[in-house]
Amino acid sequence: MDLEKLRKIIELFNEGGLTGLVIKGDEDGFEELELKKELPAESAVAIPVAPPSAAPLEPEAPAPAAPAPLPESGEELVYVVAPLVGTFYTAPSPESPVYVKVGDRVDKGTVVCIVEAMKVMNEIESEYAGTIVKVMVQNAQPVEYGQRMFAIKPG
Repeated sequence: MDLEKLRKIIELFNEGGLTGLVIKGDEDGFEELELKKELPAESAVAIPVAPPSAAPLEPEAPAPAAPAPLPESGEELVYVVAPLVGTFYTAPSPESPVYVKVGDRVDKGTVVCIVEAMKVMNEIESEYAGTIVKVMVQNAQPVEYGQRMFAIKPG
């Protein structure tokens, strides 16, 4: 076994943070070389992590709701739709009053709900002035991108 090669292996062993080294061989050379590296005990502890969301990457700034006007029941209605995948909330907290309810008048830019995505609360604003005709999602329910959340009668 070449001592210079052995010294080089030991040097690499020490630099690489390895924890085990097994060398099997004879004076002609190495038959087997086994290197081991064990993680420190604190790194080996499993930490539960939430699975990644299928939500598209969004900036942290609240995104305005995309308008989707469509006629319904003979009258012209417009819709506030979810600008991202997340959880729909009707109020800023469980103790707070809801932002809007059926029959409320809203102006363009009025906050109508929150969509939580990746622990970021995104205030969703109406793109229309009018009267809330229907709330189409229940509180604390998931919403998909483009899903209708509110029907508004313009005016």
